[in-house]
Amino acid sequence: MIAEAMKEAETRMTKAVEALKEDLMTIRTGRASPALVERLRVEYYGTPTPLNQLAAISAPEPRLLIIRPWDPGSIADIEKAIQKSELGLTPSNDGGIIRLPIPRLTEERRRELSKVVARRVEEGHVAVRNIRRDVQDDLREFEKEKLITEDELYNARERLQGLHDGYVEKMGEIGKAKQQEILEI
Repeated sequence: MIAEAMKEAETRMTKAVEALKEDLMTIRTGRASPALVERLRVEYYGTPTPLNQLAAISAPEPRLLIIRPWDPGSIADIEKAIQKSELGLTPSNDGGIIRLPIPRLTEERRRELSKVVARRVEEGHVAVRNIRRDVQDDLREFEKEKLITEDELYNARERLQGLHDGYVEKMGEIGKAKQQEILEI
């Protein structure tokens, strides 16, 4: 019973770390990367659709993204979504493809993006804390129902805290790496 709760906690915390990694990939670092816009939601026939389902995205140069929509009629929608996003990029199109030049980041913009990274890492920490709280509640419930002893509850809570600390540390390292990537000129 305790082992199942711990396994569930570990699985959920791993998913939280993966979600953070994916989320941080969308933050601009000054280099062109298709991950920057892949998950951008485009209003396509009334449905918010990820950009990677509407177009091929490539980075032929370090500071340029090329977006080739499969449906040429969706170019305006894609441009609108890029302009509305927090990326701060201006697309240009030639009727068939969208060019997205990635300008150098200013020092001020680097600091802003660094704060965004810190905020998203903190959101990840909150998610891991919530998972810990849920599992602690489950463990308390097991003890109330006399399924586990008080000693087992105490030991399980210590193991859970160790698991929590490890994942929070992992998220912190991911965040620091992303901030260094952003601040590097």
